Amino acid sequence: MTWKINTEQTTQLLADMVAIDSVNPDLVPGAAGEAAVADWFLKTCEQLGLEAWLQEAVPNRPNVIAKWSGQSSDKSLLLTGHIDVVSVEGMEDPFVPKIESGRLYGRGAFDMKGGLASILGAVTALKSGGFQPQGDLFLGFVADEEYASIGTEALVQAIQPSAAILTEPTAMEICIAHKGFVWLTLTTHGHAIHGSNFSAGVDAIAHMGHLIQALQQMESESKSDHKWLSRPSVHASVIEGGLGWSTYPDRCQLKLEHRTMPDETAAQVVDKWQAIIKHLKEEHPNFSAEVALDFKRPGYEIQQDHPIVTTLHEAFVSTLEKQPVYVGTSPWLDAAILGEAGIPTVVIGPGGDGAHAAVEYVNLDDVHQCAAVLAQATSVYLG
Repeated sequence: MTWKINTEQTTQLLADMVAIDSVNPDLVPGAAGEAAVADWFLKTCEQLGLEAWLQEAVPNRPNVIAKWSGQSSDKSLLLTGHIDVVSVEGMEDPFVPKIESGRLYGRGAFDMKGGLASILGAVTALKSGGFQPQGDLFLGFVADEEYASIGTEALVQAIQPSAAILTEPTAMEICIAHKGFVWLTLTTHGHAIHGSNFSAGVDAIAHMGHLIQALQQMESESKSDHKWLSRPSVHASVIEGGLGWSTYPDRCQLKLEHRTMPDETAAQVVDKWQAIIKHLKEEHPNFSAEVALDFKRPGYEIQQDHPIVTTLHEAFVSTLEKQPVYVGTSPWLDAAILGEAGIPTVVIGPGGDGAHAAVEYVNLDDVHQCAAVLAQATSVYLG
């Protein structure tokens, strides 16, 4: 059977959550954070008849976890997404949801409260339709994905479902792979001395030029035969160094980002730079540099024939009467943390535009269709 989505109610739920300021305070110091929107999710889940509770990832940064207990099966499913949003700089009335031409506008509508509304719409349809799950259904509404994903890291310590569906926006395509990222700092060292003393001065900024050339070569030679993802990449992010016009710079720092493939580790990236530095030291006797790993997140991939993927595929076909498109995506997603915790995860969510932009919207038809697909997939997986 297919499950009837209450489109008016689902749209209202989305408007209600968009109206709540949940800007991530790690991105904007002093911002509202997730507490108010988490309280809204808690009450909404309780009104749906679910057991629900708050989990503080860190003080005042809560997740909401809800559970619909199954009758007998050991199989369980998680529907999940993040409740924080990015800054509202340049936006007009960011927390006043507006509906125009089938789109709902407002900060977070696309990234990713539209997907969260789809989850709530799906559960509402299953409840109204008399569904009784055999296995447990978990809902996870998590904090801090837009910065360090402390919410999902906490979530996987609390529950261990058999599989998960993450409702990040995918324009209703099924995403089964995404890239990771590695943040590094390269530091070169020189010898600070008066600018006229060329025989003794060692220019740390000029030495950084060698590493920038290596970066450019690495980027130009980058390639991959991955089916869903294009190729890894690396770019310079922030550079600083120097003491003044008439002084040889004693130090230069370059912060850079690698976007990595699912099978590429941070250790492998660091090893590449250590090998480059070793080679440059052999070529230039006064060259001195080191590389430091600042932060890392792995890429992720799930096989197309995994049971949670095939369940979602079949639900998509039976609900929308067309074949889904499969994709990989370059941005990092919480799917990697779920996957590392042993929770196979597939991604699908509504389409729209304006993630992190001054004009953001989600397509309401997609929100409703996504809810219908989630309801069907949940009923099959836990039925």
